[in-house]
Amino acid sequence: MTKFYSSLNEIKRELQSGSITVEGLVKNYLAQTRLHKHLNAFNEVFEEEALSRSKEVDARIKAKTAGRLAGMVIAIKDNICYKGHKVTASSKMLDGFTSIYSSTIVERLLAEDAIIIGRANCDEFAMGASNENSYYGPVRNYADDTRVPGGSSGGSAVAVQANMCHAAIGTDTGGSVRQPASFCGLVGLKPTYGRISRHGIIAYASSFDQVGPFTRSIEDAALLMEVMSGADEYDSTVSRSAVPSYSDKLSPSTGKKKIAYLQEALSSPGVDDEVKGTLVNYIDKLRADGHTVKPISFEYLDYIVPAYYILAMAEASSNLARYDGVHYGYRSPAATDLVTTYKRSRSEGFGKEVKRRIMLGTFVLSAGYYDAYYAKAQKVRRLIKEKTDSLLEEYDFILTPTAPEPAFTIGRTEKDPVVMYLYDIFTVQASLAGVPAISLPAGTTNKGLPLGLQLLTKRFAEQELLDFSKYFLEL
Repeated sequence: MTKFYSSLNEIKRELQSGSITVEGLVKNYLAQTRLHKHLNAFNEVFEEEALSRSKEVDARIKAKTAGRLAGMVIAIKDNICYKGHKVTASSKMLDGFTSIYSSTIVERLLAEDAIIIGRANCDEFAMGASNENSYYGPVRNYADDTRVPGGSSGGSAVAVQANMCHAAIGTDTGGSVRQPASFCGLVGLKPTYGRISRHGIIAYASSFDQVGPFTRSIEDAALLMEVMSGADEYDSTVSRSAVPSYSDKLSPSTGKKKIAYLQEALSSPGVDDEVKGTLVNYIDKLRADGHTVKPISFEYLDYIVPAYYILAMAEASSNLARYDGVHYGYRSPAATDLVTTYKRSRSEGFGKEVKRRIMLGTFVLSAGYYDAYYAKAQKVRRLIKEKTDSLLEEYDFILTPTAPEPAFTIGRTEKDPVVMYLYDIFTVQASLAGVPAISLPAGTTNKGLPLGLQLLTKRFAEQELLDFSKYFLEL
Protein backbone atom coordinates (compact mmCIF):
# COMPACT_ATOMS: atom_id res chain seq x y z
CA MET A 1 0.00 0.00 0.00
CA THR A 2 1.23 3.49 -0.88
CA LYS A 3 2.36 5.57 2.08
CA PHE A 4 -0.01 8.35 3.11
CA TYR A 5 2.15 11.46 2.76
CA SER A 6 0.90 14.34 4.88
CA SER A 7 2.42 17.03 2.64
CA LEU A 8 4.43 17.63 -0.51
CA ASN A 9 7.38 18.64 1.68
CA GLU A 10 7.46 15.11 3.04
CA ILE A 11 7.53 13.71 -0.51
CA LYS A 12 10.26 16.14 -1.53
CA ARG A 13 12.47 15.09 1.37
CA GLU A 14 12.26 11.47 0.26
CA LEU A 15 12.85 12.42 -3.38
CA GLN A 16 15.98 14.35 -2.37
CA SER A 17 17.26 11.47 -0.25
CA GLY A 18 16.75 9.10 -3.16
CA SER A 19 14.49 6.76 -1.21
CA ILE A 20 11.70 7.27 -3.77
CA THR A 21 11.32 8.52 -7.35
CA VAL A 22 8.39 10.31 -8.95
CA GLU A 23 8.00 7.35 -11.30
CA GLY A 24 7.78 4.97 -8.35
CA LEU A 25 5.32 7.26 -6.63
CA VAL A 26 3.07 7.37 -9.70
CA LYS A 27 3.21 3.57 -10.05
CA ASN A 28 2.07 3.21 -6.46
CA TYR A 29 -0.80 5.67 -6.93
CA LEU A 30 -1.85 3.86 -10.12
CA ALA A 31 -1.89 0.60 -8.18
CA GLN A 32 -4.21 2.28 -5.66
CA THR A 33 -6.58 3.40 -8.44
CA ARG A 34 -6.89 -0.23 -9.54
CA LEU A 35 -7.28 -1.49 -5.96
CA HIS A 36 -10.04 0.99 -5.18
CA LYS A 37 -11.77 0.97 -8.56
CA HIS A 38 -15.05 0.02 -6.82
CA LEU A 39 -15.15 3.48 -5.23
CA ASN A 40 -15.72 4.90 -8.76
CA ALA A 41 -13.65 8.00 -8.02
CA PHE A 42 -12.25 8.33 -11.55
CA ASN A 43 -13.99 8.62 -14.89
CA GLU A 44 -10.60 8.09 -16.55
CA VAL A 45 -7.05 7.43 -15.34
CA PHE A 46 -4.21 8.80 -17.50
CA GLU A 47 -1.93 5.84 -16.79
CA GLU A 48 0.56 5.98 -19.68
CA GLU A 49 0.76 9.76 -19.69
CA ALA A 50 1.29 9.98 -15.91
CA LEU A 51 4.14 7.45 -16.11
CA SER A 52 5.73 9.26 -19.05
CA ARG A 53 5.55 12.62 -17.27
CA SER A 54 6.93 11.10 -14.08
CA LYS A 55 10.14 10.17 -15.89
CA GLU A 56 10.44 13.71 -17.24
CA VAL A 57 9.94 15.18 -13.77
CA ASP A 58 12.53 12.81 -12.30
CA ALA A 59 15.00 14.05 -14.91
CA ARG A 60 14.25 17.68 -14.06
CA ILE A 61 14.67 16.98 -10.34
CA LYS A 62 18.05 15.44 -11.10
CA ALA A 63 18.99 18.47 -13.19
CA LYS A 64 17.66 20.80 -10.45
CA THR A 65 15.27 22.51 -12.87
CA ALA A 66 12.02 21.07 -11.48
CA GLY A 67 9.00 23.23 -10.65
CA ARG A 68 7.47 23.83 -7.24
CA LEU A 69 4.95 21.01 -7.62
CA ALA A 70 7.43 18.32 -8.67
CA GLY A 71 6.37 15.14 -6.90
CA MET A 72 2.72 16.18 -6.51
CA VAL A 73 0.32 13.79 -8.24
CA ILE A 74 -3.06 15.44 -8.76
CA ALA A 75 -6.57 14.46 -9.88
CA ILE A 76 -8.74 17.05 -11.62
CA LYS A 77 -12.52 17.16 -11.51
CA ASP A 78 -14.16 16.12 -14.77
CA ASN A 79 -15.42 19.62 -15.50
CA ILE A 80 -11.90 21.05 -15.90
CA CYS A 81 -10.63 21.20 -19.48
CA TYR A 82 -7.29 19.58 -20.35
CA LYS A 83 -6.24 19.82 -23.98
CA GLY A 84 -6.38 16.53 -25.86
CA HIS A 85 -8.24 14.81 -23.03
CA LYS A 86 -11.88 13.96 -22.61
CA VAL A 87 -13.99 16.20 -20.39
CA THR A 88 -17.61 15.27 -19.72
CA ALA A 89 -18.79 16.94 -16.49
CA SER A 90 -20.01 13.38 -15.75
CA SER A 91 -22.86 13.83 -18.23
CA LYS A 92 -24.14 11.77 -21.13
CA MET A 93 -24.45 15.12 -22.90
CA LEU A 94 -20.64 15.35 -23.20
CA ASP A 95 -19.76 11.64 -23.21
CA GLY A 96 -16.70 11.22 -25.44
CA PHE A 97 -16.08 14.95 -25.90
CA THR A 98 -12.39 15.91 -26.15
CA SER A 99 -11.21 19.33 -25.04
CA ILE A 100 -9.39 21.44 -27.64
CA TYR A 101 -7.67 23.63 -25.02
CA SER A 102 -6.52 23.52 -21.41
CA SER A 103 -7.96 25.54 -18.56
CA THR A 104 -5.70 28.19 -17.07
CA ILE A 105 -5.34 26.22 -13.84
CA VAL A 106 -4.22 23.07 -15.69
CA GLU A 107 -1.60 25.09 -17.56
CA ARG A 108 -0.33 26.58 -14.29
CA LEU A 109 -0.22 23.22 -12.52
CA LEU A 110 1.65 21.56 -15.37
CA ALA A 111 4.09 24.47 -15.63
CA GLU A 112 5.14 23.71 -12.03
CA ASP A 113 5.59 19.99 -12.81
CA ALA A 114 2.46 18.60 -11.20
CA ILE A 115 1.40 15.25 -12.66
CA ILE A 116 -2.28 14.87 -13.50
CA ILE A 117 -3.25 11.25 -12.91
CA GLY A 118 -6.84 11.38 -14.14
CA ARG A 119 -10.22 13.06 -14.27
CA ALA A 120 -12.38 12.55 -11.23
CA ASN A 121 -16.06 11.65 -11.16
CA CYS A 122 -18.53 14.33 -10.01
CA ASP A 123 -22.21 15.11 -9.92
CA GLU A 124 -23.43 15.85 -13.45
CA PHE A 125 -22.47 19.42 -14.38
CA ALA A 126 -21.43 19.84 -10.71
CA MET A 127 -25.07 19.74 -9.58
CA GLY A 128 -25.49 17.77 -6.39
CA ALA A 129 -24.52 17.28 -2.75
CA SER A 130 -23.84 13.54 -2.79
CA ASN A 131 -22.10 12.56 -6.06
CA GLU A 132 -25.00 10.25 -6.89
CA ASN A 133 -26.03 12.31 -9.95
CA SER A 134 -23.19 11.18 -12.24
CA TYR A 135 -23.89 9.52 -15.60
CA TYR A 136 -21.07 7.12 -14.67
CA GLY A 137 -22.60 6.07 -11.36
CA PRO A 138 -22.17 7.21 -7.75
CA VAL A 139 -18.82 7.68 -6.02
CA ARG A 140 -18.38 5.77 -2.75
CA ASN A 141 -16.83 7.05 0.46
CA TYR A 142 -13.54 5.31 1.33
CA ALA A 143 -14.37 5.44 5.06
CA ASP A 144 -17.56 3.46 4.43
CA ASP A 145 -18.35 2.46 0.86
CA THR A 146 -22.08 2.28 1.57
CA ARG A 147 -22.05 6.05 2.05
CA VAL A 148 -21.73 9.08 -0.21
CA PRO A 149 -18.53 11.16 -0.37
CA GLY A 150 -20.41 14.44 -0.69
CA GLY A 151 -20.84 16.47 -3.83
CA SER A 152 -20.37 17.66 -6.32
CA SER A 153 -16.58 17.10 -6.24
CA GLY A 154 -16.87 13.70 -4.57
CA GLY A 155 -14.52 11.87 -6.92
CA SER A 156 -11.76 14.41 -6.31
CA ALA A 157 -12.19 14.04 -2.54
CA VAL A 158 -12.20 10.23 -2.56
CA ALA A 159 -9.16 10.11 -4.85
CA VAL A 160 -7.17 11.87 -2.09
CA GLN A 161 -8.97 10.12 0.78
CA ALA A 162 -8.16 6.64 -0.63
CA ASN A 163 -4.58 7.67 -1.49
CA MET A 164 -5.04 7.35 -5.26
CA CYS A 165 -3.24 10.67 -5.62
CA HIS A 166 -1.66 13.23 -3.30
CA ALA A 167 -4.03 16.16 -3.92
CA ALA A 168 -6.99 16.99 -6.12
CA ILE A 169 -8.73 19.96 -7.68
CA GLY A 170 -12.47 20.49 -7.52
CA THR A 171 -14.91 23.31 -8.10
CA ASP A 172 -17.09 24.89 -5.44
CA THR A 173 -20.35 26.62 -6.40
CA GLY A 174 -22.28 26.30 -3.16
CA GLY A 175 -20.05 23.97 -1.14
CA SER A 176 -18.87 21.40 -3.69
CA VAL A 177 -15.30 21.35 -2.37
CA ARG A 178 -16.00 21.99 1.30
CA GLN A 179 -18.79 19.45 1.85
CA PRO A 180 -16.89 16.48 0.28
CA ALA A 181 -13.81 17.56 2.24
CA SER A 182 -15.89 17.31 5.42
CA PHE A 183 -17.33 13.89 4.50
CA CYS A 184 -13.88 12.55 3.57
CA GLY A 185 -11.73 14.05 6.36
CA LEU A 186 -9.71 16.46 4.19
CA VAL A 187 -8.81 20.12 3.93
CA GLY A 188 -11.07 21.74 1.32
CA LEU A 189 -10.68 25.40 0.39
CA LYS A 190 -13.00 27.71 -1.53
CA PRO A 191 -11.10 30.92 -2.25
CA THR A 192 -12.53 34.41 -2.66
CA TYR A 193 -14.64 34.67 -5.82
CA GLY A 194 -12.30 35.87 -8.56
CA ARG A 195 -9.08 34.74 -6.90
CA ILE A 196 -8.60 31.85 -9.37
CA SER A 197 -9.40 31.94 -13.08
CA ARG A 198 -12.49 30.07 -14.27
CA HIS A 199 -11.22 29.89 -17.86
CA GLY A 200 -11.61 26.31 -19.06
CA ILE A 201 -14.01 25.30 -16.28
CA ILE A 202 -17.36 23.99 -17.55
CA ALA A 203 -19.78 26.52 -16.10
CA TYR A 204 -22.62 25.74 -13.72
CA ALA A 205 -23.38 29.12 -12.09
CA SER A 206 -20.87 31.70 -13.23
CA SER A 207 -21.25 34.21 -10.39
CA PHE A 208 -20.56 31.45 -7.83
CA ASP A 209 -18.17 28.92 -9.40
CA GLN A 210 -14.66 28.80 -7.94
CA VAL A 211 -11.82 26.32 -8.20
CA GLY A 212 -10.45 24.89 -4.94
CA PRO A 213 -7.97 22.24 -3.74
CA PHE A 214 -8.38 19.07 -1.67
CA THR A 215 -5.30 18.32 0.43
CA ARG A 216 -4.16 16.61 3.61
CA SER A 217 -2.29 19.68 4.85
CA ILE A 218 -2.62 23.44 5.00
CA GLU A 219 0.86 23.73 3.47
CA ASP A 220 -0.27 21.99 0.28
CA ALA A 221 -3.49 24.02 0.12
CA ALA A 222 -1.42 27.22 0.40
CA LEU A 223 1.00 26.13 -2.32
CA LEU A 224 -1.75 25.11 -4.74
CA MET A 225 -3.55 28.40 -4.10
CA GLU A 226 -0.34 30.26 -4.86
CA VAL A 227 0.21 28.38 -8.14
CA MET A 228 -3.39 28.59 -9.41
CA SER A 229 -4.27 32.16 -8.38
CA GLY A 230 -3.76 35.40 -10.25
CA ALA A 231 -4.81 37.52 -13.20
CA ASP A 232 -5.78 35.84 -16.47
CA GLU A 233 -6.54 37.59 -19.75
CA TYR A 234 -9.11 34.88 -20.56
CA ASP A 235 -11.29 35.58 -17.49
CA SER A 236 -12.65 39.10 -17.05
CA THR A 237 -13.98 38.29 -13.56
CA VAL A 238 -10.64 37.26 -12.08
CA SER A 239 -8.91 39.62 -9.66
CA ARG A 240 -5.80 41.45 -10.83
CA SER A 241 -4.54 42.03 -7.31
CA ALA A 242 -1.14 40.55 -6.51
CA VAL A 243 -1.02 36.96 -5.28
CA PRO A 244 0.68 36.64 -1.88
CA SER A 245 3.32 33.98 -1.33
CA TYR A 246 0.84 31.96 0.72
CA SER A 247 3.16 29.00 1.29
CA ASP A 248 6.26 31.04 2.16
CA LYS A 249 4.38 33.26 4.61
CA LEU A 250 2.42 30.41 6.19
CA SER A 251 2.78 30.24 9.96
CA PRO A 252 0.35 29.12 12.68
CA SER A 253 -1.63 32.12 13.87
CA THR A 254 -0.50 33.10 17.38
CA GLY A 255 -2.55 36.23 18.02
CA LYS A 256 -5.84 36.07 19.90
CA LYS A 257 -8.83 36.24 17.57
CA LYS A 258 -12.49 37.18 17.73
CA ILE A 259 -14.57 34.31 16.41
CA ALA A 260 -18.31 34.15 15.87
CA TYR A 261 -20.27 30.92 15.64
CA LEU A 262 -23.83 30.42 14.44
CA GLN A 263 -25.99 29.64 17.44
CA GLU A 264 -28.53 28.03 15.08
CA ALA A 265 -25.94 25.30 14.45
CA LEU A 266 -26.38 24.24 18.07
CA SER A 267 -30.11 24.87 18.45
CA SER A 268 -31.43 23.44 15.17
CA PRO A 269 -32.94 19.93 15.35
CA GLY A 270 -31.68 19.38 11.78
CA VAL A 271 -28.04 19.30 12.91
CA ASP A 272 -26.66 15.92 13.98
CA ASP A 273 -25.80 15.60 17.69
CA GLU A 274 -22.22 14.50 17.00
CA VAL A 275 -21.75 17.49 14.69
CA LYS A 276 -23.01 19.76 17.48
CA GLY A 277 -20.70 18.06 19.98
CA THR A 278 -17.70 18.57 17.70
CA LEU A 279 -18.52 22.27 17.29
CA VAL A 280 -18.88 22.73 21.07
CA ASN A 281 -15.59 20.90 21.65
CA TYR A 282 -13.69 23.30 19.37
CA ILE A 283 -15.45 26.36 20.80
CA ASP A 284 -14.27 25.26 24.25
CA LYS A 285 -10.71 24.69 22.99
CA LEU A 286 -10.58 28.12 21.37
CA ARG A 287 -11.88 29.84 24.49
CA ALA A 288 -9.44 27.92 26.68
CA ASP A 289 -6.62 29.18 24.44
CA GLY A 290 -7.63 32.81 25.02
CA HIS A 291 -9.73 33.59 21.94
CA THR A 292 -13.01 35.47 22.12
CA VAL A 293 -15.73 33.14 20.84
CA LYS A 294 -19.28 34.46 20.74
CA PRO A 295 -22.60 33.16 19.41
CA ILE A 296 -24.34 35.12 16.69
CA SER A 297 -27.73 34.76 15.06
CA PHE A 298 -27.70 35.23 11.30
CA GLU A 299 -31.06 36.85 10.62
CA TYR A 300 -31.14 35.81 6.96
CA LEU A 301 -30.31 32.14 7.56
CA ASP A 302 -33.73 30.93 6.41
CA TYR A 303 -33.28 32.78 3.11
CA ILE A 304 -29.75 31.59 2.29
CA VAL A 305 -30.61 28.29 0.60
CA PRO A 306 -33.68 29.59 -1.33
CA ALA A 307 -31.77 32.64 -2.60
CA TYR A 308 -28.79 30.53 -3.62
CA TYR A 309 -30.83 27.94 -5.52
CA ILE A 310 -32.95 30.51 -7.35
CA LEU A 311 -29.83 32.32 -8.56
CA ALA A 312 -27.73 29.22 -9.26
CA MET A 313 -30.51 27.51 -11.18
CA ALA A 314 -31.17 30.64 -13.22
CA GLU A 315 -27.51 30.80 -14.18
CA ALA A 316 -27.47 27.06 -14.91
CA SER A 317 -30.46 27.45 -17.22
CA SER A 318 -28.53 30.07 -19.18
CA ASN A 319 -25.17 28.28 -19.18
CA LEU A 320 -26.56 24.91 -20.22
CA ALA A 321 -28.58 26.33 -23.11
CA ARG A 322 -25.51 25.77 -25.31
CA TYR A 323 -25.95 21.98 -25.09
CA ASP A 324 -28.64 21.70 -27.74
CA GLY A 325 -27.59 18.77 -29.92
CA VAL A 326 -26.50 21.13 -32.68
CA HIS A 327 -23.21 22.76 -31.68
CA TYR A 328 -21.53 19.86 -29.89
CA GLY A 329 -22.25 17.11 -27.41
CA TYR A 330 -24.92 14.43 -27.51
CA ARG A 331 -27.35 14.41 -30.42
CA SER A 332 -30.36 12.09 -30.28
CA PRO A 333 -30.35 9.49 -33.07
CA ALA A 334 -34.18 9.73 -33.03
CA ALA A 335 -34.18 13.42 -34.01
CA THR A 336 -35.84 14.19 -37.36
CA ASP A 337 -35.78 17.99 -37.55
CA LEU A 338 -34.50 21.04 -35.65
CA VAL A 339 -37.19 21.01 -32.96
CA THR A 340 -36.88 17.28 -32.23
CA THR A 341 -33.08 17.66 -32.23
CA TYR A 342 -33.38 20.19 -29.41
CA LYS A 343 -36.06 18.35 -27.47
CA ARG A 344 -34.79 14.80 -27.74
CA SER A 345 -31.10 15.63 -27.37
CA ARG A 346 -31.64 17.64 -24.19
CA SER A 347 -34.22 15.22 -22.76
CA GLU A 348 -31.99 12.20 -23.36
CA GLY A 349 -28.61 13.87 -22.74
CA PHE A 350 -29.28 15.49 -19.36
CA GLY A 351 -29.94 13.58 -16.13
CA LYS A 352 -32.93 14.07 -13.85
CA GLU A 353 -31.34 16.55 -11.43
CA VAL A 354 -29.86 18.72 -14.20
CA LYS A 355 -33.22 18.87 -15.99
CA ARG A 356 -34.93 19.82 -12.72
CA ARG A 357 -32.52 22.71 -12.20
CA ILE A 358 -32.76 23.91 -15.82
CA MET A 359 -36.56 23.95 -15.63
CA LEU A 360 -36.60 25.77 -12.30
CA GLY A 361 -34.01 28.25 -13.58
CA THR A 362 -35.99 28.88 -16.74
CA PHE A 363 -39.14 29.39 -14.66
CA VAL A 364 -37.63 32.02 -12.35
CA LEU A 365 -36.27 33.92 -15.36
CA SER A 366 -39.52 33.82 -17.30
CA ALA A 367 -41.77 36.82 -17.92
CA GLY A 368 -44.10 37.38 -15.00
CA TYR A 369 -41.86 35.57 -12.50
CA TYR A 370 -38.52 37.33 -12.98
CA ASP A 371 -39.29 40.09 -10.46
CA ALA A 372 -41.01 37.76 -8.02
CA TYR A 373 -38.11 35.31 -7.82
CA TYR A 374 -34.86 36.18 -9.58
CA ALA A 375 -34.80 39.92 -8.90
CA LYS A 376 -35.86 39.37 -5.29
CA ALA A 377 -33.18 36.70 -4.78
CA GLN A 378 -30.55 39.16 -6.05
CA LYS A 379 -31.70 41.66 -3.43
CA VAL A 380 -31.52 38.99 -0.74
CA ARG A 381 -28.02 38.10 -1.93
CA ARG A 382 -26.96 41.71 -1.43
CA LEU A 383 -28.39 41.70 2.11
CA ILE A 384 -26.58 38.43 2.91
CA LYS A 385 -23.31 39.82 1.53
CA GLU A 386 -23.64 43.07 3.48
CA LYS A 387 -24.52 41.25 6.72
CA THR A 388 -21.61 38.81 6.25
CA ASP A 389 -19.18 41.64 5.53
CA SER A 390 -20.46 43.50 8.59
CA LEU A 391 -19.90 40.46 10.83
CA LEU A 392 -16.40 39.99 9.42
CA GLU A 393 -15.57 43.60 10.28
CA GLU A 394 -16.40 42.79 13.90
CA TYR A 395 -15.03 39.23 13.98
CA ASP A 396 -11.93 37.70 12.41
CA PHE A 397 -13.69 34.45 11.51
CA ILE A 398 -17.09 32.82 11.44
CA LEU A 399 -17.10 29.19 12.62
CA THR A 400 -19.80 26.70 11.55
CA PRO A 401 -20.16 23.00 10.87
CA THR A 402 -19.40 22.32 7.21
CA ALA A 403 -22.43 20.04 6.86
CA PRO A 404 -25.38 19.39 9.20
CA GLU A 405 -24.58 15.67 9.44
CA PRO A 406 -21.89 13.15 8.47
CA ALA A 407 -21.89 11.25 5.17
CA PHE A 408 -25.26 9.60 4.60
CA THR A 409 -26.09 6.28 2.95
CA ILE A 410 -26.03 5.93 -0.85
CA GLY A 411 -29.51 5.62 -2.27
CA ARG A 412 -31.25 7.23 0.66
CA THR A 413 -34.23 8.50 -1.23
CA GLU A 414 -35.77 11.85 -0.43
CA LYS A 415 -39.34 12.53 -1.53
CA ASP A 416 -38.56 16.22 -1.55
CA PRO A 417 -35.37 17.37 -3.35
CA VAL A 418 -35.37 20.46 -1.14
CA VAL A 419 -34.26 18.19 1.72
CA MET A 420 -31.07 17.44 -0.23
CA TYR A 421 -30.57 21.13 -0.98
CA LEU A 422 -30.61 21.88 2.76
CA TYR A 423 -27.27 20.05 3.12
CA ASP A 424 -25.81 23.30 1.77
CA ILE A 425 -27.19 25.38 4.66
CA PHE A 426 -23.76 26.21 6.12
CA THR A 427 -21.71 26.41 2.91
CA VAL A 428 -23.74 28.68 0.63
CA GLN A 429 -23.29 31.80 2.78
CA ALA A 430 -19.65 32.11 1.70
CA SER A 431 -20.68 31.50 -1.92
CA LEU A 432 -23.38 34.19 -1.88
CA ALA A 433 -21.05 36.68 -0.18
CA GLY A 434 -18.03 35.77 -2.34
CA VAL A 435 -15.77 35.33 0.70
CA PRO A 436 -13.20 32.58 1.24
CA ALA A 437 -14.06 29.55 3.36
CA ILE A 438 -12.27 26.37 4.34
CA SER A 439 -13.43 23.00 5.67
CA LEU A 440 -11.06 21.42 8.17
CA PRO A 441 -11.06 17.82 9.44
CA ALA A 442 -12.39 17.78 13.00
CA GLY A 443 -12.40 14.13 14.06
CA THR A 444 -14.83 11.31 13.43
CA THR A 445 -18.19 10.03 14.63
CA ASN A 446 -18.65 6.96 16.80
CA LYS A 447 -18.99 5.01 13.54
CA GLY A 448 -15.67 6.35 12.23
CA LEU A 449 -17.17 8.77 9.72
CA PRO A 450 -15.18 11.99 9.17
CA LEU A 451 -16.51 15.33 10.40
CA GLY A 452 -15.51 18.82 9.30
CA LEU A 453 -15.79 22.37 10.59
CA GLN A 454 -15.81 25.48 8.41
CA LEU A 455 -14.15 28.88 8.81
CA LEU A 456 -15.14 31.99 6.83
CA THR A 457 -13.20 35.24 6.66
CA LYS A 458 -12.94 38.51 4.71
CA ARG A 459 -12.51 38.73 0.96
CA PHE A 460 -8.94 38.06 -0.19
CA ALA A 461 -7.83 37.24 3.37
CA GLU A 462 -6.74 33.73 2.37
CA GLN A 463 -3.39 34.18 4.09
CA GLU A 464 -5.03 34.85 7.45
CA LEU A 465 -7.45 31.97 6.85
CA LEU A 466 -4.63 29.54 6.05
CA ASP A 467 -2.54 30.69 9.01
CA PHE A 468 -5.42 30.29 11.46
CA SER A 469 -6.40 26.96 9.88
CA LYS A 470 -2.89 25.63 10.52
CA TYR A 471 -3.22 26.65 14.16
CA PHE A 472 -6.77 25.25 14.33
CA LEU A 473 -5.63 21.79 13.18
CA GLU A 474 -3.03 21.77 15.94
CA LEU A 475 -5.55 22.48 18.72
